[in-house]
Order: sequence, then C-alpha cells, then structure tokens
Amino acid sequence: MSKKIEKSDTDWKQQLSSHQYYVTRQKGTERPFTGKYNHHNEKGAYACVCCGEPLFDSHAKFDHGCGWASFWQSRDEAAINEETDNSLGMVRTEIMCAACDAHLGHVFPDGPHPTGLRYCVNSASLDFVPKKHDTED
Repeated sequence: MSKKIEKSDTDWKQQLSSHQYYVTRQKGTERPFTGKYNHHNEKGAYACVCCGEPLFDSHAKFDHGCGWASFWQSRDEAAINEETDNSLGMVRTEIMCAACDAHLGHVFPDGPHPTGLRYCVNSASLDFVPKKHDTED
C-alpha cells in the first residue's frame, strides 16, 4: 500500500454508485445471495472498488454458502484493517481497505484450513481483475 487515500463525501459520491457508496462509505451491507461475486469463479484478483488496491486472490475464494463472497485469506495482511463492530446487537470484526478505509464486510473464525478464517465480503466493495495469462498465479 502506498499513501492513505482520503476524499470528501462529495468525491466518493461522484465516483461510486449509490449502492457502492452505501456499502463502502456508510458501512452498509448487501442482501445475502445478491452480490455479483458470490458465485464468481474466474481466476484473478479482487480489488477495492474505491481505490483499486488489490485485496483478495481467486485462489483463496471458497463457497461458504453464507450469501457473500468468502475468502480464507487476504492477498496481503497490510491491505486489510480490522476493527471491532458492536452493531446489530453482536460483536463482530469489521474489515476495511487499509488504503482508503472502505468498509468491505467482516471476518469470522469459521473458515477452512489453513487459516480457519472467513473474510465475508460485500461484492459492492470489490472490482474483479481477471488473470491475464495462464502462467500467472
């Protein structure tokens, strides 16, 4: 990650769709099973819709059945910030893009090996970058 990205609400609203703004800047969520990346299986990388920072790789994506895109690890630990979320009468761990503070979703300790983690991510917070060559990982 390079420099922290900061923009005004007006700038974010001009850049993002209203749904993307709601999810990423207002800590909203999309309804389960409605996100475009929930059942997405192409090879490539998932980047922050706000700033383009690469966050997750397709090899770490799995079908948890929860209704949101799920990953067992982030692309780089430094790319994701975590914060305690006490909303909705429960304690969860919110995940945000470290570069621009976009709300991505939450991380839970019920994922597969080797990490045991499930990064539960709103599709509205992501852009997909397809793998360019068969030789890329």
